[in-house]
Amino acid sequence: MSKEPFAIDEVFRRLRIATAGLAKAAMFDLRDRGFDTPFEQLVGSLISARTHDETTLTVCLRLFAVARTPAQMAALEESRIRELLRGTTFADVKARDLRELSRRIVEEHQGVVPNTLEGLTAFRGVGPKIAALTLAVGFGQPAIAVDIHVHRIVNRWGYVSTHSPEKTAEVLSETLPQHYWIEINERLVPFGKFICTGTRPKCSTCVLLSMCAQVGVLNPR
Repeated sequence: MSKEPFAIDEVFRRLRIATAGLAKAAMFDLRDRGFDTPFEQLVGSLISARTHDETTLTVCLRLFAVARTPAQMAALEESRIRELLRGTTFADVKARDLRELSRRIVEEHQGVVPNTLEGLTAFRGVGPKIAALTLAVGFGQPAIAVDIHVHRIVNRWGYVSTHSPEKTAEVLSETLPQHYWIEINERLVPFGKFICTGTRPKCSTCVLLSMCAQVGVLNPR
């Protein structure tokens, strides 16, 4: 079938409709529940690494019932943090990293979370995606957080042609209008989980089918 021109403004208009009733991406769900400070978003983003959103949300709510600030987190024993992180992947490592970054924020940054990519990635356990989520959702700064869903979908669209999330983030920073930098993760995570899935995406009922190049799609529904 012939395709319409790929118009990014129309894409986002349709994405908002398509994802309106779907479960939110974890960091945006936490934000909308009132856990929107830079520290809470940094902690949540670190917990979310290699962990399903549903588990991330449960674990974060349990942890934040006990500690919501760097000082409160740093005051906890690592074993207590590990206990509160039960259910997440790599709980031992994340407990260590959360306590350490909390201590450093208190001692080296006067309790204030750094608001730069360089400052955030200086903490052990914080990579570019975690830093980007913190900047975007916690600080409201234009930043592109690329996970497997964002990477897969923008390549399927034919909007980018890249082989890693890191390269996708780089290319998107050059091509995607800045006012969509935060929203792209908010929309594409649920869109990728429930519609544009990794295998057998639901192309036949997708609102973007008329514009999507369907790059690499072999067996759609």
